[in-house]
Amino acid sequence: MSSIDNTKITYSVGDLVYDANIYDGMNTHLNDLPFYKRWMPKNKNAAILELCCGTGRLTLPLAKDGYNISGVDFTASMLAQASRKAVEEGLDITFIEADIRTLDLSRQYDLIFIPFNSIHHLYKNEDLFQAFQRVKKHLKEGGLFLLDCFNPNIRFIVEGEKKQQKIAQYTTSDGREVLIKQAMHYEHETQINRIEWHYHINGVFDSIQNLDMRMYFPQALDTYLRWNGFNIIHKFGSFEEDIFDNDSVKQIFVCQKVP
Repeated sequence: MSSIDNTKITYSVGDLVYDANIYDGMNTHLNDLPFYKRWMPKNKNAAILELCCGTGRLTLPLAKDGYNISGVDFTASMLAQASRKAVEEGLDITFIEADIRTLDLSRQYDLIFIPFNSIHHLYKNEDLFQAFQRVKKHLKEGGLFLLDCFNPNIRFIVEGEKKQQKIAQYTTSDGREVLIKQAMHYEHETQINRIEWHYHINGVFDSIQNLDMRMYFPQALDTYLRWNGFNIIHKFGSFEEDIFDNDSVKQIFVCQKVP
């Protein structure tokens, strides 16, 4: 009987997915911003840290509202775009290029958050646990840790494996017409959804880019947070703070570290 040798399998996000203008053209929504604003400290001098900040989709409006926020991301091109936008808005934001699994900023924060399903790109438990330990190290006593991700939907994955589906069509700020079609295949052993985005640029097929995502199931993720020293104060199923239940699309956490 054979099994998957996980040491030889790689998971990734394609370079074109992280092309800053293509990313910004697709990710214009701010439906999560009111939720994160509700949980910001009342004292706007409090130190806020956003992990996996991308091009500053949330960082910039929070800074514009007067919050003392810094952003961390692993991708230099995304941070460069975020920095350019901050300068255009006249905002003074510190952006830091770092891996959240090994982050060491030698300071602590009043609130840390990982938005926009970013933990799905932490493919192994050890990756997730390392990131949680870095959050715990950088969080002040009594501070909050906020996190959002998908609630895995097996029916959606099964339908997605049957055929390609168009998921986006838009024009970037630098004038490219982008069409993205999605195909997926779920690995039951690793709980990783192998997602392929088929990019068509200016009417011509360009490339297939990976967007592999680890699925975190609800009871397991609750346990992982507790194992790593967090109390779950609230678990919501939507950014409107509906109670998490069987039909919830999202898993949204408000946590504090255990003293």
